Amino acid sequence: MAGPAETAGNVYQSILERIFLDRYVEGASEVSFDRDDIPAAAEALGLPRPKNVGDVIYSVRYRTGLPASILSTQPEGMEWIVEGAGRAKYKFVLVPLNRIVPRTELITIGIPNGTPEIIRAYSLDDEQALLAIVRYNRLIDIFLGLTTFSLQNHLRTTVKGVGQIEIDELYFGIDRHGCHYVIPVQAKGGTDQISVVQTKQDLAWCDQRFPTLRSRAISAQFMEDDRVAMFELAVSDNQVAIVDEKHYRLIAAEEIDTGAISDYR
Repeated sequence: MAGPAETAGNVYQSILERIFLDRYVEGASEVSFDRDDIPAAAEALGLPRPKNVGDVIYSVRYRTGLPASILSTQPEGMEWIVEGAGRAKYKFVLVPLNRIVPRTELITIGIPNGTPEIIRAYSLDDEQALLAIVRYNRLIDIFLGLTTFSLQNHLRTTVKGVGQIEIDELYFGIDRHGCHYVIPVQAKGGTDQISVVQTKQDLAWCDQRFPTLRSRAISAQFMEDDRVAMFELAVSDNQVAIVDEKHYRLIAAEEIDTGAISDYR
């Protein structure tokens, strides 16, 4: 029997399928729609109206993906993504195929675990657990070689021409030369995918809100064996590219491998 999340995902896919197919013209590279089209499509299909309209977009971006009927219209080497197009507006956009996934051949770096046990005991979900691990173990500092400070998590704000966005956690940093940085962090746990759309939106907001600071977008993702993959991402030619990638595993003091430390050196 399908669970509630899976059932909701199927409903969301059906809703966006109806919206897309009603508007798609062969050869089109964009298909626009409004927020109000989501409950309207649900009603037309005889499906329950989504209580959280934003979750429909979130689900297909990070969890379920788009339905096969939409994927079948993708030219080779291209894929459909869903972007914000202004307040309460969205659009399907064809972009070059781009997947940000951890590489299997990278060495894993051991980091002494500084996460308080009470935080580990009461973390509510994978994303919150991952953000806490990154924060308490100063993985942003280690990864970027900066001194950084967390300002706020789950920051809801808006980007001109895009609409409302949510930044998982926002850091500010400084280097030894005194240069200041604004660092949006995206955290993905479980089967959620790192989003190129979210990366582009996060960087666009940083450039809009803090134009004098250097922006560096970070994504963190849980891997197998309690490892954490860290990516620095950048936008080049309207595509998201990997600037750097490292894998870390939190270890107890007695697990520290002096031989591995020599290898890191």
